[in-house]
Amino acid sequence: METAAPLTTWTEIGTVEELVALLGEPNARARDKGRTALLEVDRAWLAASPFCVLATSSADGRCDASPKGDPAGSLVHVIDDRTIALAERPGNKRADGYRNVLENPHVGLDFLIPGRGDTLRVNGRARLVSDAPFFGELVVKGHRPVLALVVEIEEIFFHCAKAFLRSGLWKPETWDPEGIVPRRAVIASEVERSDLTAEQLEEYYRPENYERGLYA
Repeated sequence: METAAPLTTWTEIGTVEELVALLGEPNARARDKGRTALLEVDRAWLAASPFCVLATSSADGRCDASPKGDPAGSLVHVIDDRTIALAERPGNKRADGYRNVLENPHVGLDFLIPGRGDTLRVNGRARLVSDAPFFGELVVKGHRPVLALVVEIEEIFFHCAKAFLRSGLWKPETWDPEGIVPRRAVIASEVERSDLTAEQLEEYYRPENYERGLYA
């Protein structure tokens, strides 16, 4: 097992001034691009996005970043120019991010469109809703959301594509999903506590079997 280098060999950033001295100041366009209300282009982006990452923090600073996904048009419901709702579907019931929201309502969301390098970022204050009339707009395959995360927008802006370009994320020729990392069933068998055998886990995680529980 590798160990970290001694801290005495590190040069650590400890103040905002040191950070700015290293990175520089943002230009006016980057600094001032945040908005507080949705534009039509934002609404179009949310309607086209099938995936986002929800970032939360507990009252004592424990953080969580949770992926959320649905068919485009079913992930997000726009309530008004300053409020959106994100559908929650059946999962593993840990609800780490939602537990955080109950302690600390501040959230960050990053909405992706496959093939696009730019993303739409939303920061705001959230609350959990177990039912509302708009749930009917978020039905997928006959199933209503388990709950919804309602976010009051405090800041919204588009983020540039540099991270996606550097990573080559959308380039199929770079994909090798099982070249180094074991299959999901193998990880579950070797890393996570499970009462199932390796063979049963392989059967459970077969795509045609696993997909049956996405909304039921």
